[in-house]
Amino acid sequence: MDRTSGWDLLGVTTAAFFVTMVARLAPSPLVPGIIDAFGVTTGTVGIALSGMWAAYALFQFPGGIVADRIGERRVILLAMGGIAATSLALANARSFAVFAVAAVALGASAGLYFTAGTSFLTTQFDDTGRALGIHEIGASTAGLIAPVASAAVAARFDWRAGLLVPAAVAPVVLVLFAWRVPETPPRGGDASAVGVSPRRLIALLTRPSIGFTTLLATVAFFTWQSFASFFPTFLTAHVGLTTGRASLVFGAVFALTIVTAPGLGWVSDTTGRDPALVGSFLAGVGGYACFLFGGGGTVAVVAGAGLVGLGLSWPGVLNSRFMDHLGADERGTGFGLVRTILLLGSSLGSGVTGTVAGSVGWFAAYGLVAGLLALLVAALLLNRALGVGV
Repeated sequence: MDRTSGWDLLGVTTAAFFVTMVARLAPSPLVPGIIDAFGVTTGTVGIALSGMWAAYALFQFPGGIVADRIGERRVILLAMGGIAATSLALANARSFAVFAVAAVALGASAGLYFTAGTSFLTTQFDDTGRALGIHEIGASTAGLIAPVASAAVAARFDWRAGLLVPAAVAPVVLVLFAWRVPETPPRGGDASAVGVSPRRLIALLTRPSIGFTTLLATVAFFTWQSFASFFPTFLTAHVGLTTGRASLVFGAVFALTIVTAPGLGWVSDTTGRDPALVGSFLAGVGGYACFLFGGGGTVAVVAGAGLVGLGLSWPGVLNSRFMDHLGADERGTGFGLVRTILLLGSSLGSGVTGTVAGSVGWFAAYGLVAGLLALLVAALLLNRALGVGV
């Protein structure tokens, strides 16, 4: 494969990841309209959206199994088509029960994508850290655009129109992906090294390199969930920023990851995965420390935003670390399994952070987040010092 076609494939795959994040974020700013339309409570809508995120996590595993059986390209096309169809169903739901089912189906459709997309890129690029780091631009860009776009469309028309934003972009990416990406063969089939045998799945999870990386990723994504759920609230309640300034800082952090995530992936290809992860996690510790102790001063806020941006740039490197330890025929089913486990475990980040903040305060809540990142640094350094090789 020549260089041009390789970057071409990376571009359309990153666009597909963008679509999956748009699908999951588009409903968030539309909650007030949904509550009014169906006459339900905020908590009830929250349950439906939690179901969407849970389905996203749960379908990472079957997405990997299906990719092993029919090839990554078909799974990605299925995910794009599923997002378009379920977004239409969500926007046209006439009862809250139908809305909730459509939300779960939307999460499931998005969840089918990630394992197949990551496995596909791993087979196309030798420098997987850089490729998967660039892939993360899809999520970062969606984090900036999706809430604004759905809110703007809803303001121009109504909340149902805001939910159609994913349905507008998914078919475009589906056509581009079908056009630019050749058919990919099944990699596992009945002879998959992992398969769906419980014994083999347990053996995979208990493999030291996979078990250790899964632990790292679960804790890391726990801290990401804490950031995504409550960081603007932390900035207003503890740091003392206005709501507008807190939103600006929140968006700036996401914008920084568009640059720092690919950069960190490139560094990991050059220096190794673990040194890059240590640098990112340490930056996160420093960034949160700026907000915890800086008193809301301009220097502390600017430095904190920059460090937290770098401190959130590790997903592509962690995904590459998984791929380094998975065989070619394990990258569908095996990676899907660990993704489901780590996302379900890390989903506790929102609940734990909110509970700690409500019970003890925001200093303790984000002190916990910084402490967990420091613990990851210690684990990686200890692993290297002991020469365990996991």
